[in-house]
Amino acid sequence: MANNDYDAIVVGSGISGGWAAKELSEKGLKVLMLERGKNIEHIKDYKNAHKEDWDFPHRDLATQAMKIEYPVLKRDYPLNEKTYGMWANEKENPYTEDKRFDWYRGYHVGGRSLLWGRQSYRLNREDFEANGKEGIAVDWPIRYEDIAPWYDYVEKFAGISGNRDGLDVLPDGIFQPAMALNCVEKDVAARVKKAFKGSRHIISGRTSNMTEPKPEHGRVNCQYRNKCWLGCPFGGYFSTQSSTLPAAMKTGNLTLRPFSIVKEILYDKDKKRATGVEVIDAETNQTYVFKSKIVFVNASAFNSTWLLMNSATDVWDGGLGSSSGELGHNVMDHHFRVGASAPVEGFEDKYTYGRRPSGFYVPRFRNWGNDKRDYLRGFGYQGGAGRGGWSKDVAELGVGAGLKETLSEPGDWTIGMTGFGEMLPDHENRIYLNKKVTDKWGLPVLAMDVEIKENELKMRKDMQQDAMEMFEAAGLKNVQGWDAEYAPGMGIHEMGTARMGRDPKTSVLNGHNQVWDAPNVFVTDGACMTSASCVNPSLTYMALTARAASFAVEELKRGNL
Repeated sequence: MANNDYDAIVVGSGISGGWAAKELSEKGLKVLMLERGKNIEHIKDYKNAHKEDWDFPHRDLATQAMKIEYPVLKRDYPLNEKTYGMWANEKENPYTEDKRFDWYRGYHVGGRSLLWGRQSYRLNREDFEANGKEGIAVDWPIRYEDIAPWYDYVEKFAGISGNRDGLDVLPDGIFQPAMALNCVEKDVAARVKKAFKGSRHIISGRTSNMTEPKPEHGRVNCQYRNKCWLGCPFGGYFSTQSSTLPAAMKTGNLTLRPFSIVKEILYDKDKKRATGVEVIDAETNQTYVFKSKIVFVNASAFNSTWLLMNSATDVWDGGLGSSSGELGHNVMDHHFRVGASAPVEGFEDKYTYGRRPSGFYVPRFRNWGNDKRDYLRGFGYQGGAGRGGWSKDVAELGVGAGLKETLSEPGDWTIGMTGFGEMLPDHENRIYLNKKVTDKWGLPVLAMDVEIKENELKMRKDMQQDAMEMFEAAGLKNVQGWDAEYAPGMGIHEMGTARMGRDPKTSVLNGHNQVWDAPNVFVTDGACMTSASCVNPSLTYMALTARAASFAVEELKRGNL
């Protein structure tokens, strides 16, 4: 490449990487964004965007050949025909498991911003204070007030739909109109609110699916197709391709380089600064060096930590940022797949309109206010109500007009929800480099040594019982509780491993997401999280990234980096 010198390098192009590229380039920096996988162009490369289930040879089911090719993905729903080829190649990019960990990765431009569930919630004030109050791990170096204006900033740009519900446990934001609850959800919500005297709430999910267009960004509001995983040619939901990348490209300051595996961050031990990165071209295996004044590491939580571990090993055995002994530790996810469901009677004359790509949300109510449990923190629920379709009658006997008439009638209403619980940071839960196993490019892979602990196991009992209790209090019959198999990673919310903190002796990053050992290196994806809350974390990554980028540019101007 002709130019190997930049003001800033961004490693990764997913939710946080896209934001870093946008913010830094809009502030006048010449930015290089490196993505290890292929390019996916907005609209042009959404090959399945207009397909229906019957357009796929196996009706969106995983084939036996796919299961052999993706032994990890087959453990859960991500393996299907619609998104086949969008997840990381497991043979080329292996990892090892001391304990089971389901790691679902998107190695392409846009990363998991093309595949995420889009639920977008703010952490609350208590989330930033709980570690310090309870003596868990370390205290966050920031408070809600530090990040609140940045939540405002990213919500306005990304386009988040939701209601202002006035709940301390789930702070309101800058929202477009919410996607409305359907008739059954509204009825159950009203009954739950009355039964629990306003202490529990069923609200519209807050989602990055827009309900109003953003013509200034070339984005149209959600079309209620519920095909988000196939890529949205309308730009109806937030992704790198629809939102941050076009904004960054518009400045003329961004260079995007796909098929670029960042091998290590180059470090000057005399200046205690990073000088750039070394890259392996994924297609040619050639090595390149790119220089920069600052480096933003946004490769997704575990890959960002892998990169730190693989850098400056001549100075620290454990890699750049390992001086505290915490790099790679304190893995968190959201444990889920536990909740309840029930049939709903009395709405046989009602049906839904469109395919809403979101559902309802139940904010945390345990260990909140006067409620005290025998475990720490809490959980929220995500769920929805719907009505069955024609497939209910396929197995039934019938012929002619009678069969056709039966198949033309919708099925029964049901409602269900699953809890998402907070996982405490624990030093024992860790990832580390397994140098005995290498990937396609000869690089060491990550090993997973993570499990849920007693606190989470106690919480899961309430997650099931409380869901059943709420549906029963709403007058529903035949309520069924369930607890399906959960393994760490299944929430696809991996966090921690390079946490923020107040002290370089106990944390990897400071309050501005700078690596203590190299202040011109910033980590703003899930790796930086000091605790997990129980809400979906991506909105927080956006806000932290925008905040850190603003700080970085100011520090550059002052000559401090």
